[in-house]
Amino acid sequence: MLDLTPPAMQRTSGSGRLAARRTERGTSIREMFQEGAAKIRFPRSTDPASMEAVLINTAGGLTGGDRLHWEVEAGEGANITLTTQACEKIYRSAGGESKVSVSLRVRAGGRIAWMPQETILFDGSRLVRNIDVDLAAGASLLMVEAAVFGRQARGEAVRSVLFRDRWRIRSAGTLVHGEDQRLEGDALDALAHAATGAGASALATVLLVGGAAMDGVDVLRRLLDDHRDVASGVSAIPVYGTGKLLARLVARDSYTLRKALVPLIGLLNCKAPVPRIWSM
Repeated sequence: MLDLTPPAMQRTSGSGRLAARRTERGTSIREMFQEGAAKIRFPRSTDPASMEAVLINTAGGLTGGDRLHWEVEAGEGANITLTTQACEKIYRSAGGESKVSVSLRVRAGGRIAWMPQETILFDGSRLVRNIDVDLAAGASLLMVEAAVFGRQARGEAVRSVLFRDRWRIRSAGTLVHGEDQRLEGDALDALAHAATGAGASALATVLLVGGAAMDGVDVLRRLLDDHRDVASGVSAIPVYGTGKLLARLVARDSYTLRKALVPLIGLLNCKAPVPRIWSM
């Protein structure tokens, strides 16, 4: 009898691990591992005290059944900026979910800036992402994550999607920030309401954890007020011996959102500009 069962589709899998240490010359690689579709590259930096690492998915995107894992550790006093080569594209799933996991660890006096370029979710995509961060006492973290539901310039409408995003951030072993976002179904309809996106298709969360998180909130609010086409909210509170600043932004498209994010990052990222690859 002829077997008409369709063949199993090949799936992407990748895992990358990076550990950095502080030396007399600045921040340098202590350990690096990469396999599958996950690659890590290091652009030349004019600041030896800080390392910039570019995370690359050589598959060019993710679809149902694909797996990607990143693990990064900043040693005592080490400073790492993490970004991506391009926007991560989540394509229509023929079955199953794309799964991304991120694990970050920062030792005392260290710092990680997690600033990937936007995640673009297409119609029919299914993404489940988990981000876990472990900060030692005296460590700091800057996270900038943006999600875009379809490309407005190309007239794309996301009528069916699954996006589950889980964050757990701990400082000195204590949970200081946790969130679970879930958007399932018609994204265009879900984001049309005033309480969700008011017609926006691009969303961003900015989280700063560390001693400096309480500084400059008023400046940040004024900066965002200059972007009338971006709706935003900013708060900052002391929490378990450290500080936490949280900002949410929504915009009609990714271009408008990025225009607001770039100066905001410059303010929060120790006055450093966005990674150079963002402008390529």
